[in-house]
Amino acid sequence: MSVIMGSSPIGGDAYQAGTCNIGPAETARRRRAGHAGLIACVVLLGLLVAVGAPHWTRLALVLTAGGSASGYLQASLHFCAGFGSRGVYNFGPLGTVVSVDDPGARARDRLKSLEIGLASLAVGLVVGIAAVLLPIG
Repeated sequence: MSVIMGSSPIGGDAYQAGTCNIGPAETARRRRAGHAGLIACVVLLGLLVAVGAPHWTRLALVLTAGGSASGYLQASLHFCAGFGSRGVYNFGPLGTVVSVDDPGARARDRLKSLEIGLASLAVGLVVGIAAVLLPIG
């Protein structure tokens, strides 16, 4: 991954602190991660039910559902939580990032990253608890 120092985005989209830090290629990557997490969640639930695992083991879905939610949230918000935490953004080719120089902008990005993380955890917990309470199996 290469890092480009400066404050102007690559391409036509624009970086907005705490609002938008990824362009189309990165957004598509986050959407694919959401799809992968969703598939993993469904497969894991199916396996746990198929092998007759105790209901409490379905709490493992917190991880896959939370991961899926994270991907989908980042894609829909056009904001990468990891980039926000690191103080970078990308509107160009995958693997190229631009450093955010403004401390205030970096703080807004870190806050948005935290919000995405907490929302993803909340979704994961809801799915995990719902799976435990499901009367199947």
